[in-house]
Amino acid sequence: MQTLKKFICEKIIGVLGEISPSAAELETYFEYPPNPEMGDLALACFKLSKTMRKAPAVIATGLAEALQGKTDGYFDDMQAVSGYLNFFIADSYRVNVVLTSILNHGDEYGRGHEGDGKTMCIDFSSPNIAKPFHIGHLGTTAIGHSLRRIYAFSGYHCVGINHLGDWGTQFGRLIVAYKGWGSKEDVELGGVAELSRIYKEFYIKAEEDPSLHDQAKAWFTAMENGNREALELGNWFKEISLSEFKKTYDLLGIEFESWAGESFYNDQMQAVVDELTEKRLLEKSDGAMLVNLEEDGMPPCLILKNDGSTLYATRDIAAAIYRYHTYGFDTSLYVTDAGQSLHFAQFFKVIEKMGYPWASRLRH
Repeated sequence: MQTLKKFICEKIIGVLGEISPSAAELETYFEYPPNPEMGDLALACFKLSKTMRKAPAVIATGLAEALQGKTDGYFDDMQAVSGYLNFFIADSYRVNVVLTSILNHGDEYGRGHEGDGKTMCIDFSSPNIAKPFHIGHLGTTAIGHSLRRIYAFSGYHCVGINHLGDWGTQFGRLIVAYKGWGSKEDVELGGVAELSRIYKEFYIKAEEDPSLHDQAKAWFTAMENGNREALELGNWFKEISLSEFKKTYDLLGIEFESWAGESFYNDQMQAVVDELTEKRLLEKSDGAMLVNLEEDGMPPCLILKNDGSTLYATRDIAAAIYRYHTYGFDTSLYVTDAGQSLHFAQFFKVIEKMGYPWASRLRH
């Protein structure tokens, strides 16, 4: 656009002669019309009226007539409207500029530099262990990967993070299911499909025997407490799942800098609980521990269940703190389904209440 402004200024100076302002001053008279139907560029003729001693509308009309046939194909129309001379850029010029730029810059065409020297963490995909990679994951995976490429092309150092769903009470259910009606041979043969099958069967059997839920909670608590058998089974389920997930990622050409899932932060969650306690942010409710967000217009953010086990928010807070200390991100972007918006708003707010100034850099 700067090239076009200079071109118009040269033509106007040629028309006005000695009474014309300098090219530098004329460039300051340009404005961008609020509506595309009014043109792409507009010259406000009001300041010219002082030196030319004519009404702005008369000046605009006179310039439009004087410049007819002298735009060298840059514009296909000029209109004098209420003291403005509106210019309509020719499509042929746009095409020529774009194609020339593409040919000159090649693969670098369109590259931005607004992210130079900045780091962005992008948390995306994040499938659950022992469950099939489904269409819901594919959507956020594709969007997250696309955003990563776009931001990297804009100069950001991007850290792709696959925050695997490899922790939580569901692992307790899976252990109960595996030990109750699964087998090593079937799991090795059937992979994720077999793990998913026995997991679904857990709910069917739990309708007849509700105590299975208590057993599942106990197994997950054992995992959090470092029980060897529970951790070995959890890691085995994870290895089986990852081997299948990676086949999908390879087909899509997607890579991650970090595969640190929820379990990675197990030894960091007590520190989060301790810090929340020290800062007097935790409240007890029916045996559970939470951060009250009523004054922020949100439901409370649960940190610990009444059995002492952690929740998604606990792990996400620990992960955010770890990522900031590890990567020093300027932005941390979470690409998930919009249905999780409340969850992210809650734990973002908790981090803000903890006094971390970088909480404002978290985005969902």
